[in-house]
Amino acid sequence: MYIVTGGAGFIGSALLWKLNSQGVDDILVVDNLACSEKWKNLVKRRFRDYIHRDVFREHVESGRPASVLGARPEALVHLGACSGTTERDADFLMRNNTAYSKLLCRYALDRGIRFIQAGSAASYGDGSAGFDDDPQKLDDLRPLNMYGYSKHLFDLWARREGALRDIAVLKFFNVYGPNEQHKGDMRSMVNKAFHQVKESGRVRLFRPASSDGPENVRKRDFVYVKDCVEILYRLLLRTDVNGIFNVGTGRARTWNELIGAVFKAMRRPENIEYVDMPPELRGKYQDFTEADIGRLRAAGLPVPSDDLESCVRDYIRNYLESPDPYL
Repeated sequence: MYIVTGGAGFIGSALLWKLNSQGVDDILVVDNLACSEKWKNLVKRRFRDYIHRDVFREHVESGRPASVLGARPEALVHLGACSGTTERDADFLMRNNTAYSKLLCRYALDRGIRFIQAGSAASYGDGSAGFDDDPQKLDDLRPLNMYGYSKHLFDLWARREGALRDIAVLKFFNVYGPNEQHKGDMRSMVNKAFHQVKESGRVRLFRPASSDGPENVRKRDFVYVKDCVEILYRLLLRTDVNGIFNVGTGRARTWNELIGAVFKAMRRPENIEYVDMPPELRGKYQDFTEADIGRLRAAGLPVPSDDLESCVRDYIRNYLESPDPYL
């Protein structure tokens, strides 16, 4: 049995899709559905059971053996976290992202359960220290927002405790793809742009950086969710591969290239309206990200596709334009 926290969320439900495609349905989904639309991500998926996040946490904190969940888990994939880069409640993020991750990691390691943790490229901050996922370079990183810091603190803790020898941490870059609709303002720009084009025929985009130099053009490493869950699946099979790994394409692309791919997939002429960046994002926004994927390659893990246009086309034409847009 596999336990997937955040199993009804974006990457979590995509992982269920991947596991189901491989004939795996002995899965315990842990999440907090509340009043959100996340439940729709589960409708087409097969899994053993669903348990609320708080109930699962109580079970873990009690120290009960893993077998009381119905079967001894082979792996615990922890994808449940608050990913809001504008979340201002630092204490909440410390509890929900950092402390909860430590708790689940200890629980898994003490019971010989494979543990995989979702990290984030937000921990790299403005990129001035590079995007190298070598654990020895963690001390150089300066996250720009509390979300990134909450993820960074777990990485530092895992290194200090020696846990990186036995667990895998995936630092996801800008992920987009099916099953993200419930994320509201934290949806990818592909999703937002699709709906903007449908409603108005144009896309609103932040103005380019103030300097005219090409080095100041904002770029991100955009990675398709299907490629992300392929890596997660391989790590469930390859328990000998551990440490921190960037999950990106290794190739930064401009926002204009991304939006251009959206218009092309929708068979519409480009129409971009530039707007000012809101004050709450200034100083907390990553102008550039590009994954160093050397360690990912060296570990023999699949490298995500850098064919942005093909991935965006698949997302839009096979999901967003479909009456049934879910994986």
